[in-house]
Parts: sequence; structure tokens; C-alpha cells
Amino acid sequence: MTTARERTHAIVETRRFLEALAYDDAFTDSCLNRQIAKSLLLYYPLNVDLEVSAAALPNVWACP
Repeated sequence: MTTARERTHAIVETRRFLEALAYDDAFTDSCLNRQIAKSLLLYYPLNVDLEVSAAALPNVWACP
């Protein structure tokens, strides 16, 4: 089971990862990218998580 802390960490770190992909010219190692992506996906919210969040916080989330 994923905890709220793990899920929040995945969201924050995924944003940082995508920013690095978009703006850091040195961030081109595909093996490293794959490893980071896999570690972030471990706790990344599923659609069902987003649906529950959207029901509780409709001004923050939308149903996928």
C-alpha cells in the first residue's frame, strides 16, 4: 500500500525529473532516466487514486 507521504514524494520528484529532462542538457543518460522513471512510478498515483482525490477535492483534481 502506498502512503500519502510516498505518493506526495512521487509527485514532487516526478516534477523535478521532468524539469531536468526539459532544461538540463547534461541529463541525457537513457539508463539513468529509465531507472529514475521506474523508481518514481512505484508510488505514482493510479487513476483510482486521482478519482478519490477528485471526489474529495474537486477544485484541486479532476477525474482522469
